[in-house]
Amino acid sequence: MSKKEIYISVDIETAGPIVGEHSMLTIGACLVYQPEVEFTIMLQPISDKAIEEALKVSGITLEQACKDGLPPTEAMSNFENWIIKNIPEDSTPVFVGLNAPFDWSFINYYFLKYLNRNPFGITAIDIKALFMGATKCCWYDTKSSSIDRYVQPSLKGDHDALHDAQYQAELFRLVYSIKLDS
Repeated sequence: MSKKEIYISVDIETAGPIVGEHSMLTIGACLVYQPEVEFTIMLQPISDKAIEEALKVSGITLEQACKDGLPPTEAMSNFENWIIKNIPEDSTPVFVGLNAPFDWSFINYYFLKYLNRNPFGITAIDIKALFMGATKCCWYDTKSSSIDRYVQPSLKGDHDALHDAQYQAELFRLVYSIKLDS
Protein backbone atom coordinates (compact mmCIF):
# COMPACT_ATOMS: atom_id res chain seq x y z
CA MET A 1 0.00 0.00 0.00
CA SER A 2 1.42 3.39 -0.96
CA LYS A 3 1.52 6.32 1.42
CA LYS A 4 -1.05 9.08 1.14
CA GLU A 5 0.34 12.03 -0.80
CA ILE A 6 -0.01 15.53 0.65
CA TYR A 7 0.52 18.17 -2.02
CA ILE A 8 2.36 21.27 -0.83
CA SER A 9 2.56 24.35 -3.03
CA VAL A 10 5.93 26.07 -2.66
CA ASP A 11 7.16 29.36 -4.08
CA ILE A 12 10.43 31.18 -3.49
CA GLU A 13 11.99 34.53 -4.24
CA THR A 14 15.73 34.70 -4.89
CA ALA A 15 18.57 37.12 -5.49
CA GLY A 16 19.31 35.47 -8.83
CA PRO A 17 19.07 32.27 -10.86
CA ILE A 18 22.17 30.34 -9.78
CA VAL A 19 21.68 27.84 -6.96
CA GLY A 20 24.48 28.08 -4.39
CA GLU A 21 25.71 31.39 -5.76
CA HIS A 22 22.57 33.49 -5.39
CA SER A 23 20.52 33.48 -2.21
CA MET A 24 17.03 32.20 -1.64
CA LEU A 25 15.41 35.13 0.16
CA THR A 26 11.88 33.96 0.96
CA ILE A 27 9.86 30.76 1.01
CA GLY A 28 6.08 30.60 0.90
CA ALA A 29 4.17 27.34 1.16
CA CYS A 30 0.67 26.05 1.75
CA LEU A 31 -1.19 22.79 1.60
CA VAL A 32 -2.75 22.57 -1.85
CA TYR A 33 -6.13 21.41 -0.57
CA GLN A 34 -6.02 23.55 2.59
CA PRO A 35 -4.29 26.76 1.44
CA GLU A 36 -5.08 28.45 4.74
CA VAL A 37 -2.47 26.10 6.29
CA GLU A 38 0.48 28.23 5.34
CA PHE A 39 4.16 28.88 5.94
CA THR A 40 6.33 31.86 5.12
CA ILE A 41 9.86 32.80 6.07
CA MET A 42 12.66 35.15 5.07
CA LEU A 43 16.23 33.86 4.94
CA GLN A 44 19.51 35.65 5.44
CA PRO A 45 21.58 35.76 2.23
CA ILE A 46 24.35 33.21 1.73
CA SER A 47 26.33 35.61 -0.48
CA ASP A 48 26.41 39.21 -1.59
CA LYS A 49 25.83 38.23 -5.23
CA ALA A 50 22.58 39.46 -6.71
CA ILE A 51 20.96 40.25 -10.02
CA GLU A 52 19.22 43.62 -9.77
CA GLU A 53 16.26 42.44 -11.87
CA ALA A 54 15.70 39.48 -9.52
CA LEU A 55 15.62 41.76 -6.49
CA LYS A 56 13.19 44.12 -8.23
CA VAL A 57 10.76 41.24 -8.84
CA SER A 58 10.21 40.64 -5.12
CA GLY A 59 11.11 44.09 -3.83
CA ILE A 60 13.39 42.50 -1.22
CA THR A 61 16.89 43.87 -0.75
CA LEU A 62 19.87 41.89 0.51
CA GLU A 63 20.10 44.36 3.39
CA GLN A 64 16.49 43.71 4.38
CA ALA A 65 17.04 39.94 4.21
CA CYS A 66 20.20 40.27 6.35
CA LYS A 67 18.27 42.23 8.95
CA ASP A 68 14.91 40.44 8.93
CA GLY A 69 15.82 36.94 7.75
CA LEU A 70 16.80 33.86 9.69
CA PRO A 71 20.04 31.96 9.18
CA PRO A 72 19.48 29.27 6.50
CA THR A 73 19.84 26.33 8.90
CA GLU A 74 17.18 27.75 11.21
CA ALA A 75 14.89 28.71 8.34
CA MET A 76 15.08 25.28 6.70
CA SER A 77 14.58 23.56 10.05
CA ASN A 78 11.45 25.68 10.59
CA PHE A 79 10.19 24.74 7.13
CA GLU A 80 10.83 21.05 7.70
CA ASN A 81 9.07 21.21 11.09
CA TRP A 82 6.05 22.90 9.46
CA ILE A 83 5.91 20.13 6.84
CA ILE A 84 6.12 17.40 9.48
CA LYS A 85 3.49 19.11 11.66
CA ASN A 86 1.02 19.47 8.80
CA ILE A 87 1.03 16.04 7.20
CA PRO A 88 -0.19 12.81 8.76
CA GLU A 89 2.57 10.47 9.93
CA ASP A 90 1.76 7.87 7.25
CA SER A 91 1.90 10.45 4.43
CA THR A 92 4.52 11.77 2.09
CA PRO A 93 4.90 15.46 1.16
CA VAL A 94 4.83 16.23 -2.56
CA PHE A 95 6.38 19.49 -3.78
CA VAL A 96 4.13 21.40 -6.21
CA GLY A 97 5.33 24.48 -8.06
CA LEU A 98 4.82 26.68 -11.08
CA ASN A 99 8.11 26.24 -12.86
CA ALA A 100 8.95 23.69 -10.18
CA PRO A 101 12.44 22.96 -11.54
CA PHE A 102 13.57 26.45 -10.50
CA ASP A 103 11.97 26.59 -7.06
CA TRP A 104 12.67 22.94 -6.21
CA SER A 105 16.35 23.29 -7.12
CA PHE A 106 16.83 26.04 -4.51
CA ILE A 107 14.73 24.23 -1.90
CA ASN A 108 16.62 20.99 -2.52
CA TYR A 109 20.01 22.72 -2.30
CA TYR A 110 19.15 24.49 0.95
CA PHE A 111 17.64 21.40 2.58
CA LEU A 112 20.63 19.24 1.65
CA LYS A 113 23.28 21.86 2.43
CA TYR A 114 21.86 22.93 5.78
CA LEU A 115 19.95 19.86 7.06
CA ASN A 116 21.49 16.99 5.03
CA ARG A 117 18.02 15.86 3.94
CA ASN A 118 15.08 17.00 1.83
CA PRO A 119 11.63 15.96 3.09
CA PHE A 120 10.33 16.27 -0.48
CA GLY A 121 12.87 13.81 -1.83
CA ILE A 122 14.18 14.14 -5.35
CA THR A 123 10.97 14.94 -7.22
CA ALA A 124 8.42 17.69 -7.73
CA ILE A 125 5.21 18.26 -9.68
CA ASP A 126 5.40 21.13 -12.15
CA ILE A 127 2.05 22.82 -12.80
CA LYS A 128 3.22 23.93 -16.25
CA ALA A 129 3.95 20.33 -17.27
CA LEU A 130 0.69 19.15 -15.70
CA PHE A 131 -1.20 21.78 -17.72
CA MET A 132 0.60 20.79 -20.92
CA GLY A 133 -0.35 17.16 -20.38
CA ALA A 134 -3.95 17.98 -19.44
CA THR A 135 -4.61 20.27 -22.40
CA LYS A 136 -2.16 18.94 -25.00
CA CYS A 137 -0.95 22.53 -25.55
CA CYS A 138 2.56 23.52 -26.58
CA TRP A 139 5.18 24.56 -24.01
CA TYR A 140 4.82 28.24 -24.96
CA ASP A 141 1.19 28.11 -23.81
CA THR A 142 2.14 27.02 -20.28
CA LYS A 143 2.86 30.56 -19.10
CA SER A 144 0.83 31.46 -16.03
CA SER A 145 -1.14 34.01 -18.08
CA SER A 146 -2.18 31.26 -20.52
CA ILE A 147 -3.09 28.89 -17.69
CA ASP A 148 -5.09 31.71 -16.03
CA ARG A 149 -7.14 32.29 -19.20
CA TYR A 150 -7.96 28.59 -19.37
CA VAL A 151 -8.81 27.81 -15.72
CA GLN A 152 -9.80 31.31 -14.49
CA PRO A 153 -8.43 31.29 -10.91
CA SER A 154 -9.72 33.76 -8.35
CA LEU A 155 -6.18 34.50 -7.08
CA LYS A 156 -3.29 36.17 -8.89
CA GLY A 157 0.46 36.01 -8.41
CA ASP A 158 2.24 39.08 -7.04
CA HIS A 159 5.79 37.84 -6.30
CA ASP A 160 5.15 37.53 -2.57
CA ALA A 161 6.22 33.91 -1.96
CA LEU A 162 3.24 33.03 0.25
CA HIS A 163 0.68 34.69 -2.03
CA ASP A 164 2.21 32.97 -5.03
CA ALA A 165 2.16 29.58 -3.25
CA GLN A 166 -1.57 30.05 -2.58
CA TYR A 167 -2.17 31.13 -6.18
CA GLN A 168 -0.24 28.09 -7.41
CA ALA A 169 -2.29 25.82 -5.13
CA GLU A 170 -5.45 27.13 -6.79
CA LEU A 171 -3.94 26.63 -10.25
CA PHE A 172 -2.97 23.06 -9.38
CA ARG A 173 -6.45 22.23 -8.11
CA LEU A 174 -8.06 23.70 -11.24
CA VAL A 175 -5.65 22.09 -13.70
CA TYR A 176 -5.79 18.73 -11.91
CA SER A 177 -9.58 18.76 -12.25
CA ILE A 178 -9.56 19.25 -16.05
CA LYS A 179 -11.52 16.46 -17.71
CA LEU A 180 -10.50 15.55 -21.22
CA ASP A 181 -12.91 14.14 -23.78
CA SER A 182 -12.03 10.55 -24.58
